Amino acid sequence: MNNNHHPKPHIVFYFSDTGGGHRSAAEAIIEALQNEYGDSFTCEMVDFFKQYAPPPFRKMPEIYPELVKAPALWQASFVATDGRPQARVITASLWPVARTAARKLVRDHPADLIVSVHAIATTFALRALGRERPPFYTVVTDMVTTHALWFDARADHIFVPTETARQRAIAYRMPAEKLEVVGMPIADRYCAPAGNKRTLRKKLGWPLDKPIVLMVGGGDGMGPLGRTARAVDDSGLNVGLVIVCGRNEKLKANLEKQAWENPAFIYGFTREMPDFMRAADFIVTKAGPGTIAEALNADLPVILYSKIPGQEDGNVIFVEAEGAGVWAPKPQQVVRTLTRWITNPQEREKVIVNARRVARPDASRRIARVLGERLGL
Repeated sequence: MNNNHHPKPHIVFYFSDTGGGHRSAAEAIIEALQNEYGDSFTCEMVDFFKQYAPPPFRKMPEIYPELVKAPALWQASFVATDGRPQARVITASLWPVARTAARKLVRDHPADLIVSVHAIATTFALRALGRERPPFYTVVTDMVTTHALWFDARADHIFVPTETARQRAIAYRMPAEKLEVVGMPIADRYCAPAGNKRTLRKKLGWPLDKPIVLMVGGGDGMGPLGRTARAVDDSGLNVGLVIVCGRNEKLKANLEKQAWENPAFIYGFTREMPDFMRAADFIVTKAGPGTIAEALNADLPVILYSKIPGQEDGNVIFVEAEGAGVWAPKPQQVVRTLTRWITNPQEREKVIVNARRVARPDASRRIARVLGERLGL
């Protein structure tokens, strides 16, 4: 079977940087594999859009943040293309364009096992691989509103984050025995015990005497982050603000120039998020599945203030249905929710208990063990 140049079993991950969630899911699974099996395997991550897609698709990782800024259009295209017949039409009509690239992708990266963490890679790769192929696993990184493109019955096994996603897969005629609900794979650092908030705050230089509101806009600093932060600051609430602007340099410079009523800590892209989450009392974030999963693991009540229509709608439904947070698209709604939770500790405690209940800290490990068993590691 091992026809590649690696003496150890070799795992290839297909991902793309369209939104932060795909890369971090792949990295979390690789980390879990290393924790479980040390160096008894080798692996690589391939950004199939950037490295292989024909133009203009190759530009997808750069265009994506812009595309998403036209939410109505994005949602219309998501809904119009979501369904088994539509998914077939898309893949069939794009196949002539993608065929050469897909075949080159699978040829350039021989593997003993393939993991796809991106809806678009799945069908094209399976088609290019043909019958004589290594085991193929799909890890779905949308919580609930999972696009039909995720589900291809040729995959050997499909990991989904929620029971709702499993039901959708069955509705798309996926064989039930190929589906497994595991949660969202997130990095080990997010799954560590919560630790002491005071100690963490001292280390970070944050105030110890007031609630800390962590505000995040995703890796690209998307959503009306600045406007929401200013509304919270102007609200009269006595809080500490921690604002993470991601790669949005302009927003960061803009916020640093402002005069703030409350202590405000402004960060760009940071690797400290696990500690930030454990040290904070609340998170105000866009509805990205990775950030939600990380926040739940940190026992953080979640306020969602923006979402990508279509694929992130379900994340909002999930958080609200589980009682782990609220949808508050207007700055005033964010302020009202924070006020309620700060003045009503019982309600806040309920939300924290719910977050703890739905968190699935073992998702990455569970996926890693299935892959490891398949390879006989």
